[in-house]
Amino acid sequence: MPFVENQGAKIYWDQHWNQQGQGDPVLLIMGLGYPSQMWYRTRPGLAETYRTIAVDNRGVGRSDMPPGPYGIALMASDALAALDAAGVDRAHVYGISMGGMIAQEFALQYPDRVRSLILGCTAAGGPNAVRAEPEATEMLMARGKMTPQEAAEAAVPFIYHRDTPRARIDEDMAVRRDWLARPEAYVNQLAGILKWEAYSRLDQIQGPTLVIHGDSDRLVAPGNAQLIAARIPGAKLVIIPNASHIYTTDQPEASQQAVLNFLNLR
Repeated sequence: MPFVENQGAKIYWDQHWNQQGQGDPVLLIMGLGYPSQMWYRTRPGLAETYRTIAVDNRGVGRSDMPPGPYGIALMASDALAALDAAGVDRAHVYGISMGGMIAQEFALQYPDRVRSLILGCTAAGGPNAVRAEPEATEMLMARGKMTPQEAAEAAVPFIYHRDTPRARIDEDMAVRRDWLARPEAYVNQLAGILKWEAYSRLDQIQGPTLVIHGDSDRLVAPGNAQLIAARIPGAKLVIIPNASHIYTTDQPEASQQAVLNFLNLR
């Protein structure tokens, strides 16, 4: 299994190619407490055309869990280390939720390494961010004291659309079951989120950007997508109907098509 050392941690990454072993690289960065396996709905469709490179953020999945907190810039450097290990100079960078924050910071710190940017169900931090409803914030703060299984279940009403079949949610739970984040890793990543801000710098991002969000996201309000898209020059905004935070599960076909439509034009 491929690992790369970066700033005190061994970081797991892997890559999937299409049958021809070709395609532009797409770097995939997952959200708070989630392992790279959670790209399982999205990755096969991308890998038909693109070379997908996924990374486990420090603290989760197969990556090491060093002492925290884990700053967003630090996790962006982990993603860069994975890209270097894969021998890739420039990639399309796709991050969701906290991964979207890491992707923003990646584009700001390493603009020459970015072909295009896809920011899913994320925010830019700082005082301009549209805050989650109080119940969602309370759930986030309480999860650090729960068992991994309790934390996963507590989040369900806030991250999935009410009409999404429970069987589909259970599929996600089954994928995560062997890789549920330990409470200390969750707290270390959350601390990085709370200290981070990119809104004041977003106008520095010049490459093609897609901002994608579910219309009923209870965890990261859709207004954050509008703020980001308005701040990044030329950014395209796509709001997915009948989708909450995990729009890749709520509306897998619609969200996948939006991403492919964007990438295929690059």
